[in-house]
Amino acid sequence: MEQFNFDIVVLGGGHAGIEAAWASSQFGLKVCLVTLPEVEIGSTPCNPAVGGVGKGQVVREIDALGGLMGRIADMSALQYRTLNESKGFAVQSTRVQVDKNLYAKNAHALLSQSDVAILRFRVSRIYKNGDQFNVETDCGNTIKGTSLVVTTGTFLGGKLHTGSKVTAGGRVECRPSESMSNLLSNVKTAKNRFKTGTPPRLKKSSIDFTQMVVQESDKNSHNFHFNHNPYDRFIDQHACYLTRTSAATLKIIRDNKELSPMYNGQIKAIGPRYCPSIEDKAFRYPDRDEHHVFLEPETIDGESVYPNGISTSLPVDIQEAFLKTIPGLEKVEILVPGYAVEYDVVETTMLKQTLEYRNIDNLYFAGQVNGTSGYEEAAGQGLIAGYNAALKILKKSALILSRHESYIGVMVEDLVTSSRDEPYRLFTARSENRLYIREDNVYERMAKYRLQFGLGYKIDTFLESHLEYCHLLRQCLDEKRYRDTLDTQKYFISMQYGKLIPNMTLRDLIKRDPRQPHITLEKELSKMGLIFDSRVVRTVAIGCKYDGYIQRAELENQKILELNNKKLKLELILDNNHISHECRQRIEQIRPENFGQLKKIHGIRPATLTYIAGTL
Repeated sequence: MEQFNFDIVVLGGGHAGIEAAWASSQFGLKVCLVTLPEVEIGSTPCNPAVGGVGKGQVVREIDALGGLMGRIADMSALQYRTLNESKGFAVQSTRVQVDKNLYAKNAHALLSQSDVAILRFRVSRIYKNGDQFNVETDCGNTIKGTSLVVTTGTFLGGKLHTGSKVTAGGRVECRPSESMSNLLSNVKTAKNRFKTGTPPRLKKSSIDFTQMVVQESDKNSHNFHFNHNPYDRFIDQHACYLTRTSAATLKIIRDNKELSPMYNGQIKAIGPRYCPSIEDKAFRYPDRDEHHVFLEPETIDGESVYPNGISTSLPVDIQEAFLKTIPGLEKVEILVPGYAVEYDVVETTMLKQTLEYRNIDNLYFAGQVNGTSGYEEAAGQGLIAGYNAALKILKKSALILSRHESYIGVMVEDLVTSSRDEPYRLFTARSENRLYIREDNVYERMAKYRLQFGLGYKIDTFLESHLEYCHLLRQCLDEKRYRDTLDTQKYFISMQYGKLIPNMTLRDLIKRDPRQPHITLEKELSKMGLIFDSRVVRTVAIGCKYDGYIQRAELENQKILELNNKKLKLELILDNNHISHECRQRIEQIRPENFGQLKKIHGIRPATLTYIAGTL
């Protein structure tokens, strides 16, 4: 029997746990990460991919704030893609397919370079004794900490479903943790349990890739980590493949509806609307039989292939039958059947914007246990929870990101201001300010937070990276040099049909470039002998193209922001007879800090909003 003492204890070694442990260790505090013995740190139990629409922006924000996900993803990436390339820069996002074994190995190696102690135990009980959390393990050991960050993913009371077969577990071949009610009885869980799912893993050598569309890695996509050369790749790049379901595929699924745990009542948990299973697609779109299936390798040299787009919990024989109707999969062999997992989630309206639980000091939650659905969302929350756990112990100001400056800020505010009735997934459309919070200007957006809090450079081995980052920030923030250059350099050019335009500025010139304004800007700057980091040049050029739209949006947003940022006097609101009892109950539960958060509370009546706005 041993006793361990720490300042901060992080439960769970997934993407949220990694960032929480890493972030909190930056301040010289004693930090440990407790993870299940059979689960790898940084494992990718669903699709081994990082980034995507809205998510790529989050990975870059994590990186700009000193986190690890972007660095690990680059070191493990076997394919790069830029999504939404045909659309505007504001919605373009980077996505990488990673080698899941290499990702876990790199995550463990980087975390091991910090001061974080990694302990492999199964937790059996948690209780608070005075100001200390006591975490008891099934081996009889006790881990004590001033702060506790819970990042247990899908493991709390987890159940796996494949057809009628139900087993306890947080993922395949892994036992679950205790339920939330057993571990933390005074923490409120969401009204409904949540569900997620994964497709079967397929044997690579049994697939006929010649029938599929090849999707090569994009050599022009930028790496995530700021200190990696944007176009360097750490490992050999590999193709993914595209095929489609057929009418025969969907017929098999529809004919076996009663065998699906999601449709026969076996699973009562709520699944993600924006990442539907193949059963959901079959019954939600009865007139559509063709759905994309992306064949993505899980490792460079292994046999396991992930068929993205056909998550399922049907019985194994039905999975085999419908798979063999898909072009290229006629002789496919299943390595691991698809399954669904249901699990406990926290009632996130009980969390502050720091992700601290309102009723229990120094208790934080991050990741899928908060009802979110992706690795990136989990990592972003882990970073916020980890930093704030440390900052509170040190009696420093909290780190709260504005939703108007970051997607992490959007996500956290969305989570804490409304009850989740389905797993939360981040999209660019969730932001009112998406023209500004782009991938390209992340250093500019996150600079003030990193410099104000001194984030991400405590560890000596990364000091050089921090200095490089500061150099990049100086270029990003050196607006005057750009402004003078953009607005004083004049051009006399001939437009289509022979019209001559005198005195056109460099700013006007790059605004007219329809596709690659950064290349135009870089060429013109080099002619003048001005050399800047290519990423900074790209940010300035794209910013110029968006200037007018951003200014217009900012004027509209400013009017809303002025009202949204108005602080609320909750005592006066809750004692006011002009507000309905139902609305007062909802306000009492959420306890919004400002009018913007009040508006997001589900079920608040327009009359209540109008009345309160008139009192501000």
